[in-house]
Amino acid sequence: MTDANEPARRAYWAEQMQAGYDLIQRILTLEVRECGEGFASIPDAAQAEGIEMLFSQTKIAGELDRIYFMRESLVKDVMAVGRAMNDRGWILKIEDGYRTLEMQGTLVRKPELFDAILRKCIWEFGGIPPVELVFRRALVLIANIPKIGTHMSGSAIDISVFRRDDGTEVWRGNPYLEMSERTPMRSPFIEPEALQNRLEIMGMLEAQGFIHFPFEFWHYNQGDAMGNILTGRTEPARFGPVHWDPQTNRVTAVANPLSPLNPLPRFEAEIAAALERARVRESSN
Repeated sequence: MTDANEPARRAYWAEQMQAGYDLIQRILTLEVRECGEGFASIPDAAQAEGIEMLFSQTKIAGELDRIYFMRESLVKDVMAVGRAMNDRGWILKIEDGYRTLEMQGTLVRKPELFDAILRKCIWEFGGIPPVELVFRRALVLIANIPKIGTHMSGSAIDISVFRRDDGTEVWRGNPYLEMSERTPMRSPFIEPEALQNRLEIMGMLEAQGFIHFPFEFWHYNQGDAMGNILTGRTEPARFGPVHWDPQTNRVTAVANPLSPLNPLPRFEAEIAAALERARVRESSN
């Protein structure tokens, strides 16, 4: 059965991914003056303040646990969001917080995510795409350069939202980590109720200083280069990608924040592995 909307969906996907790539180029040029602020625990703060909050129990990739810490000054803003959501009859679920460079680099190569991005690139390109196209799309959807990856700055959270009364998700059109033309915040390919939920949630976070990433409906950040660009501020950002020592709560700026975590040759190998996985799945059906 032919999808009459497929050309429009493909065009929108390509347009949004290019817009995301253009945004990244602006982020890469903005100065960062790392302030050295330490981290604080989001779960500990929620417990101390009596805020009902959920946290993903899954591994981020492989055997790597999620780290529910972020910059100390931002945790109070997350608490304000959580409290407002509780008052609304909702529960904020933190899907992800700080990521080390190892976590981020591994996430880029996570088969479920890499395969999903590659499938969309094949769909967009009309065949096996050049490695540069996959590299660009992955830059937008799973930051492959430390400076643009605000989780590595300890200044971002990924979220979902659930209802307090029955535990059902406040539906945003798709679950966390959808990779398609439905992923941008204001995608025209989601249902009106899902868009309304996305925008109401967005309003609650932005009331506390967070900014939404236009190309992912679950991602919010502030105080970093992306946040400054998206809010029109030209001054240097306070938060950049850092190595965090949980024993001392000291942060050290990443030495080479512009270096890809997975360079093009690694992407070529990952594309080959993803195509082989697809071949095996198809042959077993």
